[in-house]
Amino acid sequence: MTVLSTVLLFFPTLVLMLTGAALVYFAYSPSIFSILSVLLSIYGLPVLVYRLHQWAYPVQEGISYLKGKEYSPWWGSHQIQAIYIAIPTLEAILRLIPGVFSFWLRLWGAKVGRNVYWTPGLEIADRGLLEIGDRVVIGHRVGLYPHIIKPRKQDLMLYVKKIKIGNDVFVGAGSNLGPGVVISHHTFLPAATNLYPNQHVNN
Repeated sequence: MTVLSTVLLFFPTLVLMLTGAALVYFAYSPSIFSILSVLLSIYGLPVLVYRLHQWAYPVQEGISYLKGKEYSPWWGSHQIQAIYIAIPTLEAILRLIPGVFSFWLRLWGAKVGRNVYWTPGLEIADRGLLEIGDRVVIGHRVGLYPHIIKPRKQDLMLYVKKIKIGNDVFVGAGSNLGPGVVISHHTFLPAATNLYPNQHVNN
C-alpha cells in the first residue's frame, strides 16, 4: 500500500470529524454560515476531493492489481466515496428531493439523463462510473457495482468498467448489476435479477 493509499484510508474519518465540528458550531451559533459548513463537510468536501483526485489519478477501466507497489486510483476514489456506503442515509435524503440525486451523481462525473427515479434504498459503489438514460426507474434495494475484486495468484485482481443503462428502462427491486453491464433501451428487468460482468440485456 502506497503512502497516498494510506492517507486516503483515513478520509472518511476526516469527513466525520469535520462534520462533527460543524455540527458543534451550528449548535452554538445557528446561522446560514454554520448550516453551510455542515453541508459542505458532508457533501461538498468529498466531491471536491474526488474531482481533484480524478484529475490527478483518473480511474481507468479494465484489469489491475491491488497488492502491487503502484498506486491504485480506484482504491483512492473508493475511499473518498466510502462514507456514503457506510452511512446510506446521507444519500437517501437526497433521493427524496426530485432531481437532486441525479444532479449529485453528475457532480461525481456520472452521465444521468432526465426524469430518472431513484428509490431511497439504493447502493452505488462507484458514482462516476455510471451512464443512465432518460426515464429510468431504479427499484428498491438495487445495487450498482461497476467494479469487482477477485483473488488471483496471491494478489487481488480488480476489474472496473462502467454500467450503462439505456432510455425507458425499469430495473426491478433487489437487482444487482456488475461492472460492464449494458441494458438496452425499453428493457424491463425483473425483480432480483443478478447481472454479471459484461452481461448485455436487450428488450
